[in-house]
Amino acid sequence: MWRKLIRWADELKGDGLTLWFCCRHRDMPWLPRILALIVVGYFLSPIDLIPDFIPVLGYLDELLLLPLGIYLILKLVPAPVLAESRAKAAAWIAGHHATPKSIVAAAVIMLLWMLFFAALWNYYGDSVMEFIGAN
Repeated sequence: MWRKLIRWADELKGDGLTLWFCCRHRDMPWLPRILALIVVGYFLSPIDLIPDFIPVLGYLDELLLLPLGIYLILKLVPAPVLAESRAKAAAWIAGHHATPKSIVAAAVIMLLWMLFFAALWNYYGDSVMEFIGAN
């Protein structure tokens, strides 16, 4: 079972890189490109939207959302673009290059977290301050 899981993870890594090359392909249609950029940005981001230390939910994005997003977007990619991008991804992996990282995606995820906490503070801030006795 572990071998099957490891093989699936390797395929997912290859498909994520395939989407990365699809995004950079000049013949990629706009809608799949935008969707692919979102998924690739998350795939290549060193920061998760849902941190892994949160029980169950922390791994939900890696186990379900990311593979589902990659699978669905690959269905939207034209066959010639997909074939060329798969070949580039295979060459990248064969060359033992590290998986690229996206600093922009990490910044966007950090911004989303800051907006989330700002909204929480805006909504619950007064209650928290009353609770701790500061005012």
